[in-house]
Amino acid sequence: MSSEDFLLVREAAEALGVSANTIRAWADSGKLTEYRHPINNYRLFKQKDVALLKKRIDNPPATGRKTRAK
Repeated sequence: MSSEDFLLVREAAEALGVSANTIRAWADSGKLTEYRHPINNYRLFKQKDVALLKKRIDNPPATGRKTRAK
């Protein structure tokens, strides 16, 4: 894999429309798989993983519940 296949925390946050701290929290909780740069130990995220998560965020599964109008 080349470096073009990975995103930094800031880049992943921009792609998903969330803060960098949210990306770090999602990585710590296992919601987004992180990798580490072998030299500087920066967190890296695969572009395809970020794209899949973006798709899930943009198209949440239907819950099957109906909302009541008031």
